[in-house]
Order: sequence, then structure tokens, then C-alpha cells
Amino acid sequence: MLTHPQPGSPATAYIDLDAIAANVATLRSRAPSTAFMAVVKADAYGHGLLPVARAAQRGGANWLGTALLGEALELRADGITGRVMTWLHVPGTDYAPALAEEIDLGVSAAWDLQEVAAAARSTGHIARVHLKVDSGLGRGGAYAADFSALVADARRLQEQGSVRVVGVWSHFACADEPGHPSIQAQQDAFDAAVDEVQAAGCELEVRHLANSAATLTRPSAHYDLVRVGLAVYGLSPVPQLGQPAAYGLVPAMTLVARLALVKEVPAGQGVSYGHLYRTTEATRLGLVPIGYADGIPRHASAVGPLSVAGTRHTIAGRVCMDQVVVDLGPGSRAQAGDEVVLWGADPALGPTAQEWAVSTGTISYEIVTRLGPRVERVYRTQQTNQARQMRKEA
Repeated sequence: MLTHPQPGSPATAYIDLDAIAANVATLRSRAPSTAFMAVVKADAYGHGLLPVARAAQRGGANWLGTALLGEALELRADGITGRVMTWLHVPGTDYAPALAEEIDLGVSAAWDLQEVAAAARSTGHIARVHLKVDSGLGRGGAYAADFSALVADARRLQEQGSVRVVGVWSHFACADEPGHPSIQAQQDAFDAAVDEVQAAGCELEVRHLANSAATLTRPSAHYDLVRVGLAVYGLSPVPQLGQPAAYGLVPAMTLVARLALVKEVPAGQGVSYGHLYRTTEATRLGLVPIGYADGIPRHASAVGPLSVAGTRHTIAGRVCMDQVVVDLGPGSRAQAGDEVVLWGADPALGPTAQEWAVSTGTISYEIVTRLGPRVERVYRTQQTNQARQMRKEA
């Protein structure tokens, strides 16, 4: 896929599809005996559902996962084959299209299983279901006696021919804190749930528990399938242990904006709403046309890092809906149209998503995922990069 920024585009997220494919291949080497699910929920963590899904498959992903059914159906509508799983449903969901497209369904409650089975009976398709046990996260999944009841219902419906139990799954609470006592406790609970399902007579294809952090740090949790989200995009799920390069990962997203205005102002000039920031000397201000409507956290006011012509700066004053301001300094030669790097793959060239996460008190997942639709996505591959280099040399 070759795409280029539109003329006059104020902000562009460049997505390196080769990096995504390579990250998947690297992560697969960490769990070589298991199947691999690339989690592409939330528009592939803000990177773009369809291009990322194809790049992940190119890297070796044999499963794709989405939280919402609509994204799973979008994958199929684009001709993407292979196993696809979706898991976050509400009562009244129309499961018929999912069954027709052979999409696997995660089931956490009795009502969900009954609605899936009803759809299977009405369409004549057997539903492939993964029973989710709450092994200790206290979020999705059936807990304790409710899980036992869910297993009994699933077994009965399987005998009737409407569903087929193909998987059991759960989710860690603290996999990003290796050594946390809840990790082993959850794994023990998961093992007990698997034993219960198998004792009920269900022949499982996959048992899956590991997310990105567990894939990298806990081989005993790999089972038959690992579900990898953040690390697919080249970001570290355990930054306190190692940055992406420590795990052979390359961040796939580089967010770049272009200066819309550069002007000189005197010392003591208040900048942006509330005058949270005032200039300490006569200086030059740059206006960057990207703001909280585009996903830049308002918490980045006065702390968000960015880079102009290789020089690091911090957002001056408050983040606005459509723009932020940067104090370029009195000697800056920046001018309208120059690029501003907000985050990217190379710390030597500009901030990283992890730096943004630290400065704003959040996690890198949120930083990349929250980018809004006004930010143009441009997809690059090795072929794209070679073409750009040829034009540069010419």
C-alpha cells in the first residue's frame, strides 16, 4: 500500500506497515509453538484497521481479534480471511452476519450464549464460541459459580448442535507487573476453568490467556494462542523493564504536524487560554494545528514534548481543541510549513509515545489509540521508502 500526505494536511500519522509485520514476526519467535492473534480493536489502536490487519497477517498472525463485532465484519467485508474473534457484546446484538462469516465469538454470560445459540438455530450455522472465565481481573468473563453454569449451558447447546465450544480464555490484571502474586493466582484459576470445560466433554482448539506483556515475560502462560495488542504496534507493554528496542520492536506510528504560523512576541506575553505560560524574553511562537479534538491530551498542557528541526520543546500553555503553541526561542529559523514531530520511532529524532505517556500520566496505549479522524493516516512500506529515497537522490 502506497499512500502520500495530502497537500495542506495539518497533521499526519505515518504508519510503517513493514514495522508491524516485523513486530509480529519477532513476537511470534517469543511464542513459537502457539498460534498468534494480532489484536486490531479500536481501529488497530489508532493505526488503521484494514492496513494493519493485512500487515499483521503478512508477519505471521493467524488470528485477528476485535472487541466489537462491527470491526470483525469490516475485516471480512474487505476480504480478509483466517480466524477472526470478537468478544464485547450487548443484549440484542445481531449475530447472524458473524455466523455467516465464520467469526468466533467470545461469550461471558448466560444471556449472551443464549442469544448466540438462537442466532445459530435461525441461520443454520454452528456458532464457534470461546467461554470467558473471570480468573481474577474482575471485568469481563463469568465468575465462579456463574462460569460453571455457563459451561453446563454451553455443553447442552453443543449437544443440540447450535454451538461448538472451541476455546476458553481469560485476561490478566497485572501481567505488566512481572512477579505480581495475582499472575500465578489467575493462571491457576484459568487452569481449573480449562479442566472444568474439558471434563464437561468439550474438545478445545485453543486456550488463551497471554496478552502482550505475558507473551514477552511469561512463557508458561502462552498455552495454545497468545493475544498480542500493544506490542504489535512496536510499543513496550513493560516500559519499566525495557523500551521497544529491548524486545526487538519498532514503533509503527510517527505523528507529524506542520507549523501553521510563526510570529515574534515580546517578553511577558501570555500564551494560550488562561495564560498558563508567559514568555520570559522576546521570542518566536509557533502554532501547531493539532489539539484535543485530534486526540492530544489536554493534560499535555505545558508538559507535552515535541520536536522542531531536531530541537526538543514543550507545549507552551494549554492544549486547545484544534491547536497548541510552542515557544521556538528567539533564534529559531522555523517558518510556517515546517514539520513538528510529536512522537515517533526514533528517540534521536523526536519524542516517543512512551514519553508522552509519562509526561501526561497515562499509558502509551491511550496516546496512540485516541488519535481522531482529522489526523490523516499515511501508510508506508519498504517500497514506499525506496521510492522516497529515489526521488530525494534525483
